Amino acid sequence: MPAQQKKLIFCTAGVLSLACALGTAAAVGTQLWVRGTILCATGALLVNASGPELHKFIGEIQYGLFSGQRVRQCGLGGRPFQFSFFPDLLKIIPASIHVSVILFCTVLIVFALVGAGFFMFNAFGSPYETLHGPVGLYLWSFIACSCGCLIMILFSSEVKIHHLSEKIANFKEGAFTFKTHSEQFANSFWTILVCSLVHFLNALLIRLAGFEFPFSKSKDSGTITGAVDLMY
Repeated sequence: MPAQQKKLIFCTAGVLSLACALGTAAAVGTQLWVRGTILCATGALLVNASGPELHKFIGEIQYGLFSGQRVRQCGLGGRPFQFSFFPDLLKIIPASIHVSVILFCTVLIVFALVGAGFFMFNAFGSPYETLHGPVGLYLWSFIACSCGCLIMILFSSEVKIHHLSEKIANFKEGAFTFKTHSEQFANSFWTILVCSLVHFLNALLIRLAGFEFPFSKSKDSGTITGAVDLMY
């Protein structure tokens, strides 16, 4: 492949990696990971609410990795409440999973930046061997893509398996019990998915530029080398 096309491919991959790093950093600081509605089951049961009356007992909730807000509805109008995971909710959430999600987000940002730097270096400089050359580009893309997948798996398990929304909704609620009425992942969660796909795409771009996969060796070259050794 001509050098100009390789430079264009590496520049594209570098820009994509940089955009993923910035997008992940922005996603970590938002409250747009999960959005949903919560039902005040106690209040609805007391008045036997159904149909249109049930909407008076359905509040809203949204949260991210560090903070969020909920609006509780128990028939007397909405009452907003701001909360923080650290240290308010640390005792009721699966803290190890939550901290792991934040840690992998940090690793994703770091390796996306590292990958962007090496892509640009390979585009405008003389590529080194080992970790600065094709092997390094595959490595940074693989680590970043793996971190993105782990973030989605861990956070999904925290929300769906450990019922994170219900735990948040019932935080400091003594007389009322809240149930999750609906919940869906919001923009920041899907940003992580897009970033994972982008890093996988970067690995394909490296292959498109003409680099072989790092652990593949030609059988013919090994046979020829062995024959030459026998001659001497």
